[in-house]
Amino acid sequence: MVAIESDSPLAEQLAERICRFPLASITDEAVRLSKLAIIDTIGVTLAGMTEPAVKLLYGLSGLAQAPGQSTVFGCARKTSALDAALINGTSSHALDFDDFSQPFGGHQSAPLVAPLFALAEERGASGRQVIDAYVVGVETEIKIARAVNFVHYEKGWHPTSTLGVFGASAACGYLIGLDQSRMAVALALAASMAAGIKANFGTMTKPLHIGQCARQGLFSALLAERGYSANIGALEHRQGFLDVYNGPGMHDPSAMLAGWAEPLEVLGMDMGLKQFPCCGSTHPAVMVALKIQQAYDLPVDSIRDIVVKTHRRRLPHTNNPNPTSSLEAKFSIQYAVARALVSRHVSLAHFLDDAIFEASVRQLMANMQVMPLDQDADAQGGQFGAEIQLNLKNGRRIVDSLDSTVGRGRSNPMSDAEMWEKFGHCAQILIPEDNARAAFRLMGSLETIDDITRITALFTSGTDTDQLREISAF
Repeated sequence: MVAIESDSPLAEQLAERICRFPLASITDEAVRLSKLAIIDTIGVTLAGMTEPAVKLLYGLSGLAQAPGQSTVFGCARKTSALDAALINGTSSHALDFDDFSQPFGGHQSAPLVAPLFALAEERGASGRQVIDAYVVGVETEIKIARAVNFVHYEKGWHPTSTLGVFGASAACGYLIGLDQSRMAVALALAASMAAGIKANFGTMTKPLHIGQCARQGLFSALLAERGYSANIGALEHRQGFLDVYNGPGMHDPSAMLAGWAEPLEVLGMDMGLKQFPCCGSTHPAVMVALKIQQAYDLPVDSIRDIVVKTHRRRLPHTNNPNPTSSLEAKFSIQYAVARALVSRHVSLAHFLDDAIFEASVRQLMANMQVMPLDQDADAQGGQFGAEIQLNLKNGRRIVDSLDSTVGRGRSNPMSDAEMWEKFGHCAQILIPEDNARAAFRLMGSLETIDDITRITALFTSGTDTDQLREISAF
């Protein structure tokens, strides 16, 4: 790859890397992993459409009324790519069941899939073009994350949104063929669109961050395509993204420029699909709890008290001993661990409001202590470890742990059957089984699909469920 002058604005240097992205580096394995991530994201998006955060948004007067060719998932309505990106993007994160990444500090696919599918429908892009753009988007957002994390994460920004907007801008700009100068403008525009604070975790606003991020990333690309202007020094400016969001000296711009596609970020070992519909920061402890129950099959009334340890970065947004809503429960490590010990699995049904107050679960939560593991907080790896100590009423002590597990990634992949189980369960909340199976099959060969509407048509045709009528009634 030909480098441009080092004193060029960062947005221009990023744009050069994006526009000259080495497509030969997108190996068969990269395509396979990208398809799995896209399939997973589509599934949780369909399931999320029935969540209040999405239904209330969809019902907003005038939203999704614009003419267009882009599908609102689960609904017969077509609308503009911008409105579809907002609604579908919000839905993709409504259940907090979408994939996540350690270096990103968030969810890498949710900012990308909704705008790319909306744009592909509008522009007639092929499945392979969507895959290539997805890979570019992941590369962009994670490279920027490497420059700002984990200061950015710990300051309270929601990286899925604040950094995902750059990924969405790059992916959408790549899909529509922006040249280097306009791509730089799109990224500079995205710098003014970045938003999302962790204070709103556990509320409807968290998934809205992603809908807004998806829309604004697409919006930035479309404005740049039309000749909009922006300061392409907006990233490194003294009042620009890096200094304003992280603080002077609290970022490493060289990290966002180094090693593009060497190897691809989509091939990273610290990226994974979710098995459990709750915050990824709770997953290591949940997996340890399930590991213990698989080995010992303990009656919950035999447990006197519990000590849960995990990386300190996992705790500020998950140390919630008394969640009072289903959304809060998704961000309670106490609830997630107790639920795993009681039910021997953790599912969507466990985050219904009635379920979160189950007496046996609450009893375990009341006798649970949560604390950080003794780990290097600044290390780039190993931040998804956990240890659980169970002290039993008979005096016995059981301790088990995991070093680092970021969902179900390349080191512990989901099988085809597990992928279908998750996708089918999620999709069939809204669409018939035949549609779900057909969509799953087609997306499995996404790189061969010349018309993306062959897939999106399955998200609407034949749907006549109570949930869809409820959404469409707004």
